[in-house]
Order: sequence, then structure tokens, then C-alpha cells
Amino acid sequence: MTETEARGAFDVTVTPASGADAPTARMTLAKTFHGPLEATGAGEMLAVQTDTPGSAGYVAMERVTGTLDGRDGSFVLQHSGTMDRGAPTLSVTVVPDSGTGQLSGITGTMAIDIRDGKHFYTFRYRLPK
Repeated sequence: MTETEARGAFDVTVTPASGADAPTARMTLAKTFHGPLEATGAGEMLAVQTDTPGSAGYVAMERVTGTLDGRDGSFVLQHSGTMDRGAPTLSVTVVPDSGTGQLSGITGTMAIDIRDGKHFYTFRYRLPK
């Protein structure tokens, strides 16, 4: 399997699903991916912000459904993000064996970049031939 890289933009809507006073905030995610990945993403996120400015953490599970470089199907992304006094660490990984349709067997990682309020992805993935 050869690694392929797909780059593009995405729109995201984050909707609170728990009360503002909850110690752990629960939110729903709705995304639209553009570029080589023409898809929608739907998921849930749990997040905590600490009393220390710039320190927080989140986890999320997101099902992505659509077309990747002309192949139809879906897969699940697992997110884990940490802000340590402003220094971010993020891991977004395809859940093993979550691919369906023509995306069956997909593996990979996604990097997310936010510039000027716009979201961009770099998706490095492998698919069986």
C-alpha cells in the first residue's frame, strides 16, 4: 500500500450538547470537507478547559462519509487534542477496520490547521489495491 496525501479545506459547526456549567462540555460536530475528500463528518466531542489560560483537552469520534479521490465510502476518525499553556498537540487517526465501501481497509492520520479562522486538513492515508 502506497501512502497518499490529500489536502483541502473544511467547514465545521460545533453545537453544545451539555449545559454551560458542566465540568466536561459535550458537543456535536458537523463538518463538510472540500477537495480530494468530498464528504461530511458527524461526531461527538468531549472537552475540558482548565483554570490555567491556554490549557485544555478534547477527545472526539467522527464518522466521515463521502468520496476520497473518487472512492465512495466512510471511515471513523478518532481525535485526541491537548493544549498545554498554549502549546497544542493533536492526534487524529483512522480507527482500524472502520472503512466501508470502496474505503474498506483504509488507514491513516489527519492533520488540522486553522489559519485566519479557516480550517484545513492534510490527510495521509493508505488503501489496499
